[in-house]
Amino acid sequence: MIRHFIDLEWKAFFRSASFGKSLAIKILMGFLALYFMLLFLGMGFVLDTLLKELYPDLDPLTAFNNLLFFWIIGDLIFRFFFQKLPVMSVKPLLTLPIKRKSIVNFVLAKSILSFFNFLPLFAVVPFAIKLIATNYNATSVLVWLCIMVLITLINNFLNFIIESLSTKTELSFLPIMLLLGSLFALNYFNILNVAGVLSKGIKSITEQPILLLVPVVILMVLYAYNFKILRQKLFLDSGLKTHTKEVSTSNLEWTKNFGSMAPFLQLDLKLIWRNKRTKSSVWMLVLGLLYGLFFYTQPMYLEMYWFFMFIGVFSTGIFLMNFGQFIPAWDSSYYKLLMSQNIKYEDYLKSKFTLMAISVIVLFILGIPYVFFGWKILLAHFAAAIYNIGVNTHVILYGGSFNRKKINLSQKAAFNYQGTGTVQWLIGIPLLVFPMLIFAILNFLISFEMACLTLIALGVIGIGFHKKLIKSITKSYKASKYKMISAFNQDN
Repeated sequence: MIRHFIDLEWKAFFRSASFGKSLAIKILMGFLALYFMLLFLGMGFVLDTLLKELYPDLDPLTAFNNLLFFWIIGDLIFRFFFQKLPVMSVKPLLTLPIKRKSIVNFVLAKSILSFFNFLPLFAVVPFAIKLIATNYNATSVLVWLCIMVLITLINNFLNFIIESLSTKTELSFLPIMLLLGSLFALNYFNILNVAGVLSKGIKSITEQPILLLVPVVILMVLYAYNFKILRQKLFLDSGLKTHTKEVSTSNLEWTKNFGSMAPFLQLDLKLIWRNKRTKSSVWMLVLGLLYGLFFYTQPMYLEMYWFFMFIGVFSTGIFLMNFGQFIPAWDSSYYKLLMSQNIKYEDYLKSKFTLMAISVIVLFILGIPYVFFGWKILLAHFAAAIYNIGVNTHVILYGGSFNRKKINLSQKAAFNYQGTGTVQWLIGIPLLVFPMLIFAILNFLISFEMACLTLIALGVIGIGFHKKLIKSITKSYKASKYKMISAFNQDN
């Protein structure tokens, strides 16, 4: 059965509509993984030397054990934001005579092969080898290595439990922050020396290997709990359970002023406010608006004029980038229905453009107080806003015609990379790098004012040619219409 599941996964990967793009991303991620592996490998070989310098009174193994608590916290945080439970399209399997426990066991076993579980080994294995080479007791070091493997797997399954709890709250990162924050606070304020207790526990296990059963039992309990959670969700109608909730609604009458775009604007606004994933676009507005405070309050950045443009484009275009990069994937769950209606595709895209343009204007107005740090900052932000409306909106709309990834709107928003493809990774280059590069060159060669004027001119040209640009973009969407419909019917 396991072999059959592997065969299905293999076919699903190669037969996917987004195979080419997924392969490109996987190759890119492969190089990134190789970089981290080499980084951890190098760290493993110098770890004993670093620990001796930092803690000359302790032997390297004891020093490492004292820091293990912080290693675990960092690992859990990193996993929470970047590691996801391996996806398997199980609905077709539920109608077949296949035991549910086989499916669940396969998914959980697949998670063990995660890169996040192998990465720590590139540091701890060389460290263990060097310890043995320096006359440490080989048995104790090997037991310690087993403990590290078990801790890594415990983190793996603990992370999935935390994620399952996080999906029940709007602030998806709240459970892990409460858990790890509480542990850190207990340790920091010496209420409970968690790091010390953990270090002593590791030492006890290395001295009495029979105690390895303790982390093994913990691992088994976590595995069983994950098994229980997944099996409860493994039903065809698991997503059909209704939840009664009183909501406030709005008829959005004001959108009727936009004519034929009104229905699409209403659809987008309701979609944004009613789904976890899209709500992140709203909360990101606050981050974008306050982004400049991280830099403008520091004198060193006030002389870096070219950096003003980066902050300007980012702060006024945060919604544009966060929402726009997934057009039309936001509508992927009902895209087929949408395309079967008698609607003008151009109006559909114009509504997206209007929503993004309004967000840029609002963010610029709210960011006017940045003039407190200097008029040049306000001018740069104004130029960035015009550039965002005239150029970046069209760029991101055009990029959307290459989207082939379906989005699950009910999933948590924070650091969720589901639905992310090649387009989302590459679109940042023209959105952020190009305007900053143009601005930096002109600012260096001519003047700050000319750099701003050039970007304003580019934005105005884009606004002036909006109708022609939107028609051209519409043609691109129509050309890939059926490819998108086919791709959105598949699970990522």
